[in-house]
Amino acid sequence: MPWTETCEMKEKINFIAAWQSEVYNMTDLCHRFGISRKTGYKWVDRYRQEGVDGLKARSRACHHHPNAISEEVIHEILKLKSRYSQWGPKKLHDWLVLNRPHQRWPVVSTFGDILERHGLVNTRKKKKRTVPKSAPLSHCEDNNQVWSSDFKGQFRLGQGKLCYPLTISDNHSRYLLMCRGLYRPTEQAVRPWFERVFREYGLPDAMRTDNGSPFASTALGGLTQLTIWWVKLGIRLERIAPGHPEQNGRHERMHRTLKAHTAKPPKQNLSAQQRAFNRFCHEYNYERPHEALGGCPPSHIYEGSRRDYPAQLPEIEYGEKYILRRVRTDGMIKWRGKKIYVSEALRGEPVGLLPFDDDCWQLYFSHMVLGELDERLGKIIRLA
Repeated sequence: MPWTETCEMKEKINFIAAWQSEVYNMTDLCHRFGISRKTGYKWVDRYRQEGVDGLKARSRACHHHPNAISEEVIHEILKLKSRYSQWGPKKLHDWLVLNRPHQRWPVVSTFGDILERHGLVNTRKKKKRTVPKSAPLSHCEDNNQVWSSDFKGQFRLGQGKLCYPLTISDNHSRYLLMCRGLYRPTEQAVRPWFERVFREYGLPDAMRTDNGSPFASTALGGLTQLTIWWVKLGIRLERIAPGHPEQNGRHERMHRTLKAHTAKPPKQNLSAQQRAFNRFCHEYNYERPHEALGGCPPSHIYEGSRRDYPAQLPEIEYGEKYILRRVRTDGMIKWRGKKIYVSEALRGEPVGLLPFDDDCWQLYFSHMVLGELDERLGKIIRLA
């Protein structure tokens, strides 16, 4: 016997027609159409109340879903997004969980769905990135152990002048200690701002920078007037390998966020740009949740250093085993009746020499080994 093709609505209409004929009782009628008596009576009741429309299929969805997001919650999410337009679902979620702990908030993926429904998601093209060759700053386990400093790439203000944003951050807490726009990236321009940060937050154990001016030079030890000052303050110098900004990855990642928030587009002049930097610092330190900090902003983690900035710059002290020489104004020291060039950057500073081989001495500035003095060659050999 061939199959009879039909549809559900047609079968319901045929069932009602057969019921109206009064030829069959309900039991036989339901058996004939292969349905239960309960379903048969349901179709009859709906036909009596609504006619043929009552036979149409109805949604089986719940009238009320227990996990449905209330309009009030959606309003709060969208309100926060309008306040922090650059934040994504994770940052918005963490901020609300931290600042509205008594409210029940949906998961991060639901935040993303809500933003997408309201057209507030900008799809980013994924970039291929180089895998870091090292795990930088793995030793940074407490506040003020390592600070990072750099110049965020210069850009031109609306008035045409270049702005060089000087940034300083604590690598453990990610706290942004300073972002200052400068017209020139020189030692004279940056030193007063470092001094201001040292007075406010104290001294770090180490400072991590790249190899550009004014943080490094081609002199012995890569020293500059700025870094000599740091060494005299007891700050250890850390420099990333040339061409490897990922070794200062935490600071570089902050720079990307800084640029998106403050320099797209640039402000008209340096004063207006600095106001934008100041607003960013406050938001970054006190408002913006950080995933690596468990969703807390850096201000919840950071505390100032116990090492205060001294009222007077201390003199460098060497042990009794060192032979001391003071670098002359021409960068020379006197050794065994001869003049040997050290570095003009160290003029007026004391250096120490320790014997370690026949006719060879290690040259120190404070705790730093700058090179080897070879008496036979009459010069200082740089360290590799």
